[in-house]
Amino acid sequence: MMARTVQGRRRAGPRERGSVTAETAVVLPVLVMVLAVALWAVTVVGAQLRCVDAARAGARAAARGEALEAVRLAVLQAAPAGSRVTVEPGSEVTRVDVSVSVRPPWKSGFASVEVTASAASATESGVFR
Repeated sequence: MMARTVQGRRRAGPRERGSVTAETAVVLPVLVMVLAVALWAVTVVGAQLRCVDAARAGARAAARGEALEAVRLAVLQAAPAGSRVTVEPGSEVTRVDVSVSVRPPWKSGFASVEVTASAASATESGVFR
């Protein structure tokens, strides 16, 4: 028979005590894993945006007619740490590629993700010769 309180609410019987604790123990690791995956996704997207910004900064520097080293410096200042930068000057178009391997901060359980971005701009006449 169920025990009732004065206000008509049902009180937990002896078999139901601790069920909330058991449910929490099962669900909590899943919630932590979902949070870790979400934070990892935000980290990867942030690195992607920084690579896009860095490639665009390099393309703008090339469009202004700056030297190759100045273009590389502009890209490296805007890119995430450890980025690889390629500047391909051409007679009409200069292409800037930025890539970085993003690793999770906890370094286990997740593989690194390669993030790349590229941008191109018209090459000023007489530049990069």
